[in-house]
Amino acid sequence: MAIVEDDAEVRVALMRLISSAGFAAETFDSGVDFVHSVSDSPPACLVLDLHMPEIGGFEVQQQLLERHPEVRVVVITGRDTAEARTRALNLGARAYLAKPVDGEALLLAIRGALQR
Repeated sequence: MAIVEDDAEVRVALMRLISSAGFAAETFDSGVDFVHSVSDSPPACLVLDLHMPEIGGFEVQQQLLERHPEVRVVVITGRDTAEARTRALNLGARAYLAKPVDGEALLLAIRGALQR
């Protein structure tokens, strides 16, 4: 499991929530850091913020789709729009959640993504 979120407070909160549910997770503060690390061993599931500097979530999704289509992606965003939702889902996101993310909804989305 991996978490890519540029906001440190949100990243820590996500890590705590996901760890409390029994998942081992690695965190990344940028899409760049994640993309560089993913070639070694891709995670089974990725919790991905859409709006980040340098490489945003859509670009990360596109690169995963090309290199590691088996990685299941759960998108989270603070800027929920119909266009963003459609684009994220078209790029293979298994779930799309708006911030502030409900913890139970996120864990359900992760479990659902991993079961497919």
